[in-house]
Amino acid sequence: MTSERVSAAAAELADTVGLARLTVAAVARHFGVSDAALYVHVRSRDALIEQVAVRAATAFADSLALAVAGRAGREALVGFGDAWRAFAIAHPGQYVATQLQLPPEVGTASAGHLRLIELSYAMLRGYGLDEPELTDAMRFVRSTLHGFASLETVEGFGHPRDIDASWSSILDAVHTTLSNWPSRPVERK
Repeated sequence: MTSERVSAAAAELADTVGLARLTVAAVARHFGVSDAALYVHVRSRDALIEQVAVRAATAFADSLALAVAGRAGREALVGFGDAWRAFAIAHPGQYVATQLQLPPEVGTASAGHLRLIELSYAMLRGYGLDEPELTDAMRFVRSTLHGFASLETVEGFGHPRDIDASWSSILDAVHTTLSNWPSRPVERK
């Protein structure tokens, strides 16, 4: 048993049992060892969750990077959105971990989290937005993608309309909104 194997097992368990139910004891049971044996590799449940978040952020960023490589504008948005949704559905516990507010010393040291931020803003560059509109637009995109993916993973869409058709329409609407993002008013003196 290594710290890497513990982290990988915790990430898999998070997807199976849910991040909220992930404990050091559950990971210890997975390996067939006592809780005490696991504390050699992880100091607490919080540290275990942080390891899952850092690991998941790297995997998530890798997925997004492949989806947006060589694309711009609508193509980049669709690739980004599709990769976001696919990761959230395939890895529900890990996805939740990527959305957590981490302690600053963990978040700023996580290459995966930093890449997620960079990839998100890079995808938006094709829309020609500057600050503060760029950050506003990123919050809009993230809220939209997260909301849809979160509802889909808990089967929150009860209407018979095809979910993929709705997803496509939503991405079209996001593209239209980003293409017509309102500029901040010029301050008058």
